[in-house]
This record gives sequence, structure tokens and C-alpha cells, in this order.
Amino acid sequence: MDYRVHLAKRMLTNKKGSLIGAVLAVSIGILVIHVNFVIFQGLYDAIVRDLSSYRFGDVRITDKESFITKSDIFLVNWFERIPSVEAAAARVESSASINVTKHGKLIEEFRVPIVGVDPFRDPRVSTVHETVTDGQYVFSRNSLVVGSSVARDLGDIRIGESLELKVIDRHGQDQIRRFLVTGIVSSPGGQGLDTSVIVHIDTLRDMLSREGETGQVLVRLNDPKQADNVKEYFLQTFPNDDFRAETIEESAEDALRGFRSGIAMINMIGYFGMMSSAFAVVTIQMMLVSSKTREVGIMRAIGARRKDILVLFIIQGMIIGAIGASVGTAMGLSYTFYAKETKMTFQGSLPLQVSYDWPKIAQTALTAFALAVAASIYPAFKATKLQPVEAMRYV
Repeated sequence: MDYRVHLAKRMLTNKKGSLIGAVLAVSIGILVIHVNFVIFQGLYDAIVRDLSSYRFGDVRITDKESFITKSDIFLVNWFERIPSVEAAAARVESSASINVTKHGKLIEEFRVPIVGVDPFRDPRVSTVHETVTDGQYVFSRNSLVVGSSVARDLGDIRIGESLELKVIDRHGQDQIRRFLVTGIVSSPGGQGLDTSVIVHIDTLRDMLSREGETGQVLVRLNDPKQADNVKEYFLQTFPNDDFRAETIEESAEDALRGFRSGIAMINMIGYFGMMSSAFAVVTIQMMLVSSKTREVGIMRAIGARRKDILVLFIIQGMIIGAIGASVGTAMGLSYTFYAKETKMTFQGSLPLQVSYDWPKIAQTALTAFALAVAASIYPAFKATKLQPVEAMRYV
């Protein structure tokens, strides 16, 4: 083993307090990065997951102008022949006015989103049916499922009550129909259809005078990473139709754009925190240089070159960086494992979608190591300026 490595290790072990302080500074910087990633990236991925599961699917097909006139059965069957497609289903969306009489008082809500679903196919592409907290999902043409927010606004609607929906059809005429409330949906974090009402797709088509037409087709994939390939294949197959195909990131762009900016800012703050830990390493290394003046002076007196002194203290920085990066990464991975296994939530919000981003984990560890080494350069340079005569002051 190189004598400089041996001396660097001995100097650090003789100053265990300084070593522990420097290692903790590096480790905590890495841990902050990991915690930020788990919370904010996990929240972002959870929103994408839930928007995909509840509203958009992995790929969403719409018409650029209006409703899709091509048969939804044809489109669903076409998609389900693709090996990477798990299922597909059609939906129709509009807005409605709702009124209900509670205790002799008329309660009205306007412009409530209304979603028409196929009760047999929709559960294969969406998990909205799993958010039913009371009653059951849509099962007949006169059944209606109410979002928890709508139910609250209508005076705490209960299962078995009836309410009246009014929509405007394609001809500008009011279409009014009474429905029986069969279920109430409430999703963690409110990413589902909590602010909507859900009816049978054929019922909504009738009310809108859109028989045989479809608002959108949601596609669920076995592997969401194939979304771009499926999208491009679909558009190439139907080049003469006015279709628009979007992945979940494209469908939910408005909702996700601001969140991505927030994540970038949080990551930047985390790296600034890591830089602060580098300043702590500088301070501790300067203290080590001051405390090792006698040893450095003796080394210079017996013939050690300035280059040897420089390398000695840089090796100390490498040791601090290596131990700090290892400990910090281990702490960060432990936190990530805990968050993933417990499906971490905050105050009952949506469960975080936690993942191990190995390239980012490696990048964080290498950055911390590099900063620790860089933070040792100035103290090492200062150590090279010590003259042999300095040793005489401590003999």
C-alpha cells in the first residue's frame, strides 16, 4: 500500500471526531437528495399513475374536430389484437346540470362533468371502479355513480336516492333524465372522478344524440414504455382519419408541466445543500491541516515533496468522500425501501409511486464523492505551504 494512503488513513483515524463530522456532512447531503426524490418524484409518478388509471389510459385516442365516428367496437378490437395492449374501452364526456330535492329544498349544480362508460370494458382499462366507497359501479342504463365532491355539494347524496340530469344535445336541445344513485366514488388525492358523475355510455350517447359515436378510446398497455410505439403504429394505420393519439404525458401535459418545474427546483435546492456539505468538508480539512502541522513539518524535513503532501490530503478527501457517499447512499436506499414497502402517503393523500432510479443514485453518489475531493484541494494546497522549520515549534 502506498505510504501516503497509510498516512492519510492514520491521520483521519487519529481525529475520529473530524472524520465522523466530515462523513456526516457528505452523507446528509446525499440523504436530502434521496428524500427529495422519493417525495417529489414519487408524487409526480403517483399523479401520472392515477391520471393514467382513472382518466387517460396509457394511450388516449380522440378526434381532432369532434366525436369519433368510426365504430368504437372496431377500434377496441383493433387495439386488442396488438400484443402489447392489455385492453381498450370507449368513453363519452360532456357536462350536465343536476338537481335534487332534499328535505323539501331544491339543490342544483351546474356544469358538472359527466362521463359515459362501458360497464363491461371500462374496468379493464381503468381503476375507477375500485374507488367506489359505497354501493356499486355503473351496471344499467338508469344507474348513476356520483363523485364524492359532487355528492357533498348536493347535500350528501346517498345510495338509492334519485336525481335529475340535464344535458344539451348536439342540436342545442335540453335533454332531461332521472337516474338512481347506485354508487359513490372517492379516490386518494382526488385524482379520480370525484368531481364528476358516471353513467352508462349508451345512455349518454342517447341524451347527446350521438348514437354510434365515441368521445375517446382509452388503451391500457402491458408495458407502458411501449406507448409511443403503439401511438405511432395507430396513426400510421389510419393516416386519412382525423385522429389524435396521445400518451399519458401528452394527455396530462397541462397538469404535469408546473409540477415538473417544481421538481427541477427542488432538485437544484438539494444539490445546493450538497455543495454546503462540501464547505463543511473544507472547514474540517482545514482543521486537520492545522492539527497536523507538526507531522507535515517533520515529513517536509525528512525529504517529502510538496506533491506528496498535496496527494496526502487529497487522499483524505477521497476517503471522506468514499465513506460519506457509501453511508449516504445506504441511508437514502433505506428510506426509499421504507417508502416503497409502506406505500407512503401524506395525510391520506395518494400513495407515492416510489422507484429506484439507479442512474440518478449513482450520479448523486459520484457527485458527492467528487465534491468531497474538490473540497480537499484548497486545504491540501495550504498544507504544501508549510515549511520544515514549522516542525521545530512543536518538538
